[in-house]
Amino acid sequence: MPDDLRTLEAADPVVAAILAHESDRRARTIDLIASESEPSSPVLEALGSVLAAKTAEGYPGRRYHRGTEFADAMEQLAIDRAMALFGAGHANVQPSSGVNANLAVYRALLKPGETVLALQLAHGGHLSHGDPASITGAVYRFVHYGVRADTETIDLDQVRDLARAHRPHLIVTGGSSYPRAIDYAAFGAIAREVEARLLVDMAHVAGLVAAGELPSPVAHADAVTFTTYKTMLGPHGGVILSTADLARRIDRAIFPGTQGTPDFGRIAAKAVCFGFAAGEPFRGVQRAIRANAATLAAELARRGDRLVSGGTDNHLVLVDLRSRGLTGDVAEVALEAAGILTNRNVIPFDPGTPDRPSGLRLGTTSSAQRGMGAAEMVEIASLIDEVLRAPESAAALRPRAETMARRFP
Repeated sequence: MPDDLRTLEAADPVVAAILAHESDRRARTIDLIASESEPSSPVLEALGSVLAAKTAEGYPGRRYHRGTEFADAMEQLAIDRAMALFGAGHANVQPSSGVNANLAVYRALLKPGETVLALQLAHGGHLSHGDPASITGAVYRFVHYGVRADTETIDLDQVRDLARAHRPHLIVTGGSSYPRAIDYAAFGAIAREVEARLLVDMAHVAGLVAAGELPSPVAHADAVTFTTYKTMLGPHGGVILSTADLARRIDRAIFPGTQGTPDFGRIAAKAVCFGFAAGEPFRGVQRAIRANAATLAAELARRGDRLVSGGTDNHLVLVDLRSRGLTGDVAEVALEAAGILTNRNVIPFDPGTPDRPSGLRLGTTSSAQRGMGAAEMVEIASLIDEVLRAPESAAALRPRAETMARRFP
């Protein structure tokens, strides 16, 4: 290889400069985006390793290409670590995303047009749980349950009634903006009563489950999907856990069903992620994630904000901005100007739209990874309060956020 192509700076200074700017941006901001974490150097090293260049369709020992002994070893390591971490009968580590993982489970367990019961998007679910904007809503018949108006927690009576009325082939629970723990045992009992399969999408809370901070759905579900880049602290990508009897159906739904050649650099990074998740340092971060979320929620409530469901059991805090006279799109822009990253979000019974919702979603994964604790959550809540009181003056508060961010590199 020519010497001028041995480094990114030499080969493509424009790309190198953009990456440098991104690193600087991350260093100067407080990241409260619930679906983001800080990837470790070992994860990034594995992600960009020589295995990223390998092509090998199929599974360990059953490939459609040669020269796969080390790709096989890496994938089997990731599989074994995932199964051990969660106590699962089978694991598929090839999905490129959480959505692809969900699509594969649907393909494995359903025929087009069959009925699925899932949590609606506005009440904390996910696009891939049958929202009309998703291909899932076009291929399968979805019926949606929601949360109770008084508690804003999942209405299990409604779930049971809908299951009995519609006899779904599959029940789905889990979501992208649900701040409370889910009763997986109750969902398992409802699924068994109506002879449905149960899929749990624990994309957001997988790290908390792995660390024992939240109950595990594995013993109650036929399949469990999750992503490795949120609370799992790893690379972008998805994973499917399932009972052993579904192994072949799940594997065939990924390849050749919905994906081709897996990304072995990503699989290597997942193996690193699962290895780290088995240790005490990971569990310490997960404890801090929950503690930070609880503190942040309490501080925002003390300042007069209404929190969806009244608080949080996980890493998520969902704020109802209507008492502030603001919408989520205005709030997220103002907070970014102040150096705090969040995202607008619909809330249950929201009179707004996805583009102009009433909610703001906050998450504490990145802050806990960087070493922030209760004192910083109090300070962040104060900053958020000041920004939301005077969004037009938000930029003046940026130095305070940057100073805090640089204290925790």
